[in-house]
Amino acid sequence: MIVLYEAVAAQHNQGFIDELKRFYSIELLTWDDWSDAGLEDLLPRVKGQSVFLRVRQPHAARFLEDHGVRLINRAEVNRIANDKWQSYQLFQLLGVPVIPTQKTPLALPHIAKTANGHGGSEVWLVESSEDVPVSESTVLYQPVIPHTADVRAYVIGKQIVGAVKRSATDSYKANYSLGASVERFELTATQRNDIEKIAKTLKSDYIGIDFLLLEDGRHVFNEIEDPVGARSFYQTHDDNIAELLARHFTKLEQNYPFSDNDRN
Repeated sequence: MIVLYEAVAAQHNQGFIDELKRFYSIELLTWDDWSDAGLEDLLPRVKGQSVFLRVRQPHAARFLEDHGVRLINRAEVNRIANDKWQSYQLFQLLGVPVIPTQKTPLALPHIAKTANGHGGSEVWLVESSEDVPVSESTVLYQPVIPHTADVRAYVIGKQIVGAVKRSATDSYKANYSLGASVERFELTATQRNDIEKIAKTLKSDYIGIDFLLLEDGRHVFNEIEDPVGARSFYQTHDDNIAELLARHFTKLEQNYPFSDNDRN
């Protein structure tokens, strides 16, 4: 199996790559040219193989899948997870609670974020006209919702393997990479049902699903992460997510060309 990263991200995630190599036979391939010509050059390197796709490049994912490359996650997951508007529409379609989101500005204060941002980047608390962001990307707008924490559920196939509660004391961005504190979180039955519904619909292999935990205990979904990082999972869980992924990869190979999702 090929694990495909951009070069800088591969360096940043070398520890995870090394862990994955302990449990599964993988070849690391780094690539940064996502132009049409670059994709034509990439195709012979991966054609006919399974590729664990660790890049946020929906156009490239679609190109590779259309040319017979078997992607983990599949191209449609990459497309939806890396477009917050598409994720919002999916949440609405499934009838799960979701933060109201629109493409036109709200009354102040509000949250503005780019549709393709990730990791807490390109998210702004807009409290005055001076805070209005300028971006070439599509900007989405959400109300400021009082909440106690942000929760990320980690899902491999259709199995929820753990959840992490992330709390920030001085920021509205509860991201571990930005300094938020993290702790293991036990999902309620309702939260589990909603998360499983999302993962089953996506037919995903490995994603993070984020929601806000409200002050009254309810939850509202926010985003889907693909590729999803596992630093906060390792910080709070005894399981090794690389080992769990290796088991999932083995099942995929055994069931090929049918996935576990296809058979249920």
